[in-house]
Amino acid sequence: MTIFCSHCHRPLQAEMSCLPRRGKQAPGASKPFRSTKSASKARRDQINVELQALRSLLPISAREKERLSYLHTMALVCLRLRGAQLFPPGTCGTAVPHASLALPHQDSASLCAPPADSAPPAGPALGAELLSLLPGFLLVLSANGKLVYISENVAQVLGLSVVELLAQGDTVFDILDGRAHEDARKKLLLAHEEPGREVTFVSEMRTSKAFRLQHGGNRAVAVRGRFTALRWPASPSTVAFLALCTPVARLPADDDAGSQDDLFQSMHILDMTFTDVTESVTYHLGYRREELIGQSWYSLLHPEDADLAAAQHRAVALGAGAGTAVLRVLRRDRTWAWLCVSARRDGGGRAITCTSHCLR
Repeated sequence: MTIFCSHCHRPLQAEMSCLPRRGKQAPGASKPFRSTKSASKARRDQINVELQALRSLLPISAREKERLSYLHTMALVCLRLRGAQLFPPGTCGTAVPHASLALPHQDSASLCAPPADSAPPAGPALGAELLSLLPGFLLVLSANGKLVYISENVAQVLGLSVVELLAQGDTVFDILDGRAHEDARKKLLLAHEEPGREVTFVSEMRTSKAFRLQHGGNRAVAVRGRFTALRWPASPSTVAFLALCTPVARLPADDDAGSQDDLFQSMHILDMTFTDVTESVTYHLGYRREELIGQSWYSLLHPEDADLAAAQHRAVALGAGAGTAVLRVLRRDRTWAWLCVSARRDGGGRAITCTSHCLR
């Protein structure tokens, strides 16, 4: 009896087949699937070890290190790397307005820890003493708005440490109130196009929950600074925005009338010429009522704020409702007053009334 193979239909002897036996598979045959769970766990463990090593090198207190998540650890490491790129060796205390801004150079063995000989022993204490004398905190941004440096006294202004502030994000827009993003972008773009030109904008910045409960909201801060080339030739990697952030009075909410002692009202015709103003303007700006009547509102504005005021004027004149803007107005003593100005049309649409809250 002839036996044929069921696979190739060739005659075979008994108990034979053209297919390889299970124990002797062909070299090209597929191997059984093996799970990679253990390999993935090993990779995660290795990543965790590296992140813990980076965390141990960060120049912060042990208590803050314990509270750091891996995401916050990477945010702080990136902050230090951006600082090392902008402030390489040889720039400490020379290219920046404050010695503590000059972050030390880091090598691969100490990515985040400053070298022991980067400053004399009195350096940190001296830096803290100088920071305590400032009316606000120092801020350094890269050309694209990334945070590079925030001075430690930021906690005195916002109630948040540097580590807690970085939890909001790694750009200046992450710590600003959303309503100020457009104005901040315009001012930073203007400063970037004209290096050395000083710009200022006011915005509420994010604060701690305890601060908001105590003060009724976030902290309004005036950011004043300029782009500076830290070394030549100038390039996006060597240019930084150096700013001093000083607190101002809290911006009034839309439904908050505020204290009558902090505001004055003015009436204007449609081209913003003064027709009347309350007597309290003398306390805030130093002008007598009679001096302002007949003058243009624009004659008192800071040149950098003219476009913002014009946009507010245009919106109100076209009937878009009340408009609010933070502007600088010239006092009689030739200093600048920060005002939060709310404008609306009155008198059957033939006049504009402005309510100005003095911020500082």
